[in-house]
Amino acid sequence: MSDAHVSLAEARKRLEELTDSPGRLAEMLDVDDLSYRTGIPAATVATLLAGGSVPETGLGERVRQRLDFVRETRRRPDGKRYSLDELARIAGTSRQWLSEWRTSGLPSLEHADRIRRHFDLPAGFLTADDAEALHAALQPVVRELEAKTDPLAPLRTPGFYRLARRAPHMSPRKLQALAEWAEMVTERNSPGDDGL
Repeated sequence: MSDAHVSLAEARKRLEELTDSPGRLAEMLDVDDLSYRTGIPAATVATLLAGGSVPETGLGERVRQRLDFVRETRRRPDGKRYSLDELARIAGTSRQWLSEWRTSGLPSLEHADRIRRHFDLPAGFLTADDAEALHAALQPVVRELEAKTDPLAPLRTPGFYRLARRAPHMSPRKLQALAEWAEMVTERNSPGDDGL
């Protein structure tokens, strides 16, 4: 079993614990959203969430599938599908080269990264195997559920522990300033607010 599959199994187990739904993650999570964020077909996401296995695809086939997925799921501002000419412009190449990638080749790293950045796709979107991509997409879900079950979890970081160890050696004025700072940093932020 590859490292990506082991990591995915661990994330799946943790999610089952957090949602108290062993074997039912596909019912508990938004499979379509995970598909959209990873470029993996929804049926494959559901299979992987259930602990099943899916056939491995080679890198070239995976990149071609994900490029087609992007073209099918990402739309222009007017709601229309991107043409091959538009995707070629985004990638910084010609339509002929883009067509070649889609049938038998691989884009250069530069061209693939241009597409990734244009569509605000996560790193590795075009190249990560299915288990690796799904594992990465599940991490924010795990963090969100852990924060709901344990509100102090975000404070259990090495940085906060270092600050706590220094507290006995701080003056009352510094402790007050630190408490005010921690309160400001840990306040609930409105969506899109980075808190700083």
